[in-house]
Amino acid sequence: MGLRAASSCAAAAALAAAAGAEQHPRLRLCPPPLALLLLLLLSLGLLHAGDCQQPAQCRIQKCTTDFVSLTSHLNSAIDGFDSEFCKALRAYAGCTQRTSKACRGNLVYHSAVLGISDLMSQRNCSKDGPTSSTNPEVTHDPCNYHSHMGAREHRGGDQNPPNYLFCGLFGDPHLRTFKDHFQTCKVEGAWPLIDNNYLSVQVTNVPVVPGSSATATDKITIIFKAHRECTDQKVYQAVTDDLPAAFVDGSTSGGDGDTKSLRIVERESGRYVEMHARYIGTTVFVRQLGRYLTLAVRMPEDLAMSYEESQDLQLCVNGCPLSERIDDGQGQVSAILGHSLPHTSSAQAWHGYTLETANAQCHEKMPVKDIYFQSCVFDLLTTGDANFTAAAHSALEDVAALHPRKERWHIFPSSGRGTPRGDSRLSVSLGLACSILIVFL
Repeated sequence: MGLRAASSCAAAAALAAAAGAEQHPRLRLCPPPLALLLLLLLSLGLLHAGDCQQPAQCRIQKCTTDFVSLTSHLNSAIDGFDSEFCKALRAYAGCTQRTSKACRGNLVYHSAVLGISDLMSQRNCSKDGPTSSTNPEVTHDPCNYHSHMGAREHRGGDQNPPNYLFCGLFGDPHLRTFKDHFQTCKVEGAWPLIDNNYLSVQVTNVPVVPGSSATATDKITIIFKAHRECTDQKVYQAVTDDLPAAFVDGSTSGGDGDTKSLRIVERESGRYVEMHARYIGTTVFVRQLGRYLTLAVRMPEDLAMSYEESQDLQLCVNGCPLSERIDDGQGQVSAILGHSLPHTSSAQAWHGYTLETANAQCHEKMPVKDIYFQSCVFDLLTTGDANFTAAAHSALEDVAALHPRKERWHIFPSSGRGTPRGDSRLSVSLGLACSILIVFL
């Protein structure tokens, strides 16, 4: 009975660690189906929890708890994730080594050792290097948003990891707000996307086709506002055919020390840059596709919503004004009441594309017929510019890289009641045709 109880207890503890890791997808030590099975076994093992008699000096549970605390606030989409995760892994490994003698023969201990080795291999972590400290006073870094948020959690001030928001603008232009509302807008001229106490983003849109109300972005201005000792104010500006890999003052980073609190990374010369602001946990992507620019931003909710009443005109926060919207307010490019379909067949070409050819070209890049697919078709029909296909595809890739919730990556057209609408080619075709008429009215 004693041996059975000990085995049950060890399994229970090991599975508890696995279950804790499963709650944090980036820390998985086993595939989800196996984790579910282990959780079932854990519930059975707990029936014998009263018989557990683990040696008091074996501190593997403390090691595991510290590791989860050090990594629960990390996100793989944020710059510096690998470095921080490897530090935590090395600290975890060191903790297991210090308790190895006391945990000899302990199933939890040996499972942890194997898990650490596997994760270090997956993340290409070196065995030698800096380690994370479980002391929040030591790990607190005022110029690392994730670090000081983690310290707050340790002190008990905030038990939940920070919530992140996403905003994107691309194409004709199509706007995805912080609330995941999707709109197609006119907004010609200069408009603020974001204007809070930490970050300002302004875009300038110009007409795409003469006689059309459809516009696209040809200028983006981003201001990272001065933040205590972390960085001076930095301004970035991109215009068509000039996507620099530096701020307007010529610098490529902000802040002191080897690890900059703000930096620009050029991913594709003249076509794609990323800005990583560690001190506010914010990432910005700027691309040029064809003649026009696209933007994607990920920012912590508490900072994104930190603004004064006078700063309420923010497209990422409140969307486009009703007078500037081309769509029907349901987040889709669809039929607008009061306008009828022209007396032409669906095979009629707008700017060289028919509904069929536009659908086919967009489907090559975007097999899922969501709102990004519809936006691609709309842009092709209204402009005839094939680069808008790449813009819609890249916008969806940016969502996958920055949006915190995978189940919300795709947005599907909805009916007037807000219920999902089936993949009806006819409804899409009619909606696009009517909306194109509105654009040219």
